[in-house]
Amino acid sequence: MTKLSVNVNKIATLRNARGNNIPDLKFVTSSIIDFAADGITIHPRPDQRHIKEEDVFLISQIVKNRVEFNIEGYPSKEFMNLVLKIKPDQITLVPDKPEVLTSLHGWETIENKFFLKEITEELKSQGIRVSIFIHPDIKMLEGAASINADRVELFTGLYAHNNNIQEYINCSQHARKIGLGVNAGHDLSLDNLPFFVENMPILDEVSIGHALISESLFLGLEETISRYKNILK
Repeated sequence: MTKLSVNVNKIATLRNARGNNIPDLKFVTSSIIDFAADGITIHPRPDQRHIKEEDVFLISQIVKNRVEFNIEGYPSKEFMNLVLKIKPDQITLVPDKPEVLTSLHGWETIENKFFLKEITEELKSQGIRVSIFIHPDIKMLEGAASINADRVELFTGLYAHNNNIQEYINCSQHARKIGLGVNAGHDLSLDNLPFFVENMPILDEVSIGHALISESLFLGLEETISRYKNILK
């Protein structure tokens, strides 16, 4: 069964808009876990426009012994110092520059092989599973395998906007052959997730935030998570 990791960045964004603690990130995150999510994802950015440094420590305590914790980010010195204190279950490495709004580009894993290999080795030495964010490209997939990553996260923005799934199927099949796990994320929703899940040979985890939180405005958080879980059975 594919696991659902809920990205709570949007909850932090809404909270920060008014400079107080509404909505309460601690309460919402704990509720998401109570509603049967399999994991929590965050992406702390240098400008702290949503997740703040103190949130990372707070959430690490909420998820402890309950669900998996996935932290996304560019492996800067500051990011590495932070996550090595937390030691989450999984780190998803993304190539984002600090000023970008969201993760729209995957790693050039061949071009950045030595940099990524060094980072991956450091994280894995601390017992952290490493996932590399890539476009659905066999060469980039093989590049991730060459640095000894555990998984790749396939950028699904392309699929979400054109419904072309063949490249994702090819990557999933090849990942199985070379021993890589497969995660997926970006612009997945209740509308487009069923077809994606039905056609992927292997899919370990989806990380969904923006759509899930938006859909919950109409459906409620518990019902929305329940619908995602039913799709992923």
